[in-house]
Amino acid sequence: MLKKVLWVLFILPVTLGSVLGGGYLFILWVGADHEIRKVVDYKPEIASRIVDAKGRLVANIYNKEFRIYTHFSEIPPKMVEALLAVEDTLFFEHHGINLDAIMRAFLKNIRNQKYTEGGSTLTQQLVKNMLLTREKTLGRKFKEVVFSLKLERTLTKEQILERYFNQTFFGHGFYGIKTASLGYFKKPLSALTLKEICMLVALPRAPSFYDPTRRLDFSLARANSIVKRMHDLGWVSTEQMQTALTQVPKVYDTTLTQNSAPYVVDEVVRTLSPLSDLKTGGYTIKLYLNLDYQKAAQESLRNGYERIIKRLKEEQENNTLNGAIVVTDTQTGHIVAMVGGVDHQKSPFNRATQTKRQFGSAIKPFIYQIALNNGFSSASLIPDVARSFDTSVGKKKYWRPKNDNRKYSGFITLKKALVHSVNLATINLAEYIGFDTIYRDLDAYGFTDVPKNMSIVLGSFGMSPLEASMQYSLFSSYGNILEPTLIESVTDANGNQKILKTTPPKSVLSPAQAFLTIAILKEVVARGTGRQAQVKGMQVAGKTGTSNNYVDGWFCGFTPSLQAIVWYGRDDNSKIGYGMTGGVVAAPVFADFMKQALRINPSLKRAFRVPEGVIEQQINGETYYTTQGSTPHQEIRQEINEPLMF
Repeated sequence: MLKKVLWVLFILPVTLGSVLGGGYLFILWVGADHEIRKVVDYKPEIASRIVDAKGRLVANIYNKEFRIYTHFSEIPPKMVEALLAVEDTLFFEHHGINLDAIMRAFLKNIRNQKYTEGGSTLTQQLVKNMLLTREKTLGRKFKEVVFSLKLERTLTKEQILERYFNQTFFGHGFYGIKTASLGYFKKPLSALTLKEICMLVALPRAPSFYDPTRRLDFSLARANSIVKRMHDLGWVSTEQMQTALTQVPKVYDTTLTQNSAPYVVDEVVRTLSPLSDLKTGGYTIKLYLNLDYQKAAQESLRNGYERIIKRLKEEQENNTLNGAIVVTDTQTGHIVAMVGGVDHQKSPFNRATQTKRQFGSAIKPFIYQIALNNGFSSASLIPDVARSFDTSVGKKKYWRPKNDNRKYSGFITLKKALVHSVNLATINLAEYIGFDTIYRDLDAYGFTDVPKNMSIVLGSFGMSPLEASMQYSLFSSYGNILEPTLIESVTDANGNQKILKTTPPKSVLSPAQAFLTIAILKEVVARGTGRQAQVKGMQVAGKTGTSNNYVDGWFCGFTPSLQAIVWYGRDDNSKIGYGMTGGVVAAPVFADFMKQALRINPSLKRAFRVPEGVIEQQINGETYYTTQGSTPHQEIRQEINEPLMF
């Protein structure tokens, strides 16, 4: 009787445990289809790549995990073998779990009286990393086994390996084997040596400990043990093993997140912000940017900054002086370089796109173009005399503009007035043309938020360098207004291109009519306020701009191929310093950049073309251009006989 009681007491718990355990496993198995969907429908965060016009990497952008995805077909067979050699030799033979490995691990743990070995297959490791916590409990182990068995019935071995290679963390901020290959060795997977492959597959077990940038000796030793293991398995020859054992690969202690054009990248992210998965969708964003020009622009802007600081005898620390440059192709408006400040780490604020600063005399070419469109020629005479304007509303208040040199010339030619940026001549010319005409034409040229007062002809309103780049395309593109464009294409991970909104060129002037101002702007650089923008062996046209009290300094210039808008000013809107005109602070930077551009691309066009319909005439040793039937002599006489009212 006692034996029966004891038997019941023993068999009942075992039976009950088996029933309950079996029921638990059955529930897990039934629910596993839903649980493993994250692995089956694998959609990892993939970094997006920003590349320049030549396909060179500008930057990788990502959210939390920096990953470049690779398909199984791209993974070298030796990499698969190396991984299996060290992690799961029987991977292609088991169905998700390796009972022999589990038993060996169980016995070893019992012998050591602690958890020292897991015996997990690659499938189990993938399940654990993607679906489960790292707690070491029996319940989690049951889930791991059931989910692994279920996963092997749903995915092929190759699909499991593809997910493992892409999901795994390889240290140094790299997720996925392709990311690690490019990060540590600057090589695609196909170019890796056997030793490099083994160094990479060693990392998932202890990414920090085997990081080759910090512990190269440990990394090499671990890789050597994997090479020997592959040789023992017959997967590499003795010759391959000996070659690999002696190799010490070059390892790069860099990250692929380094950014060679931070202001540009920030602008790309702002522009493409409507894409909710911009940093996780694996996009390839191709820019019109040229990294060679970008580097030259960054150096030129920084050199100009240091030159100004030295001239003013100021310290760089906590200095509020800053600058920006936008370089575009004159034929297309494509942005080939853009820098929004002298130091992105100190200030990521993009002064090329996010600020509006007074344009100063850089507005004058547009006023003179309007005059040329209304019957004037570059030889027409205009009065350079003082004026006063009543700007009062109730109480009497007058605006009395002056020339920079405080001198007056009486009558001067339109050409000379622009070449030397004569304020009073410009104001008198504007009054003669009529403000209604000026406002109408400035609007046609794309200017916005222009105030309705006389000071606009001296550039009293704000512009960003990017906006100035569009406006000056009227001249550099021979009468067309081109919207500066940075992004060429956006391609998703599946190779589909996103449709980008583009603005077609706007034809405002004939090439011949635009050339009338281009010819004068060439003289501005040759012998006027823009002399420091000269580039030996290349024709340059452009205009300086300086706002009141030397607060802003501009040079807006172009060659036959490239246009560059350069601006300097202080972030607190205080003056740069006495005498710091656009010709002093900005024009030299233009010249510095263009000289570098010529070295980068010696085939750049050197001379401006003269469009059909332009008439050239010599008067008193001066060259003048017109597109009208009457000669500049006749126009001068007409202006003298009918003087301007002032």
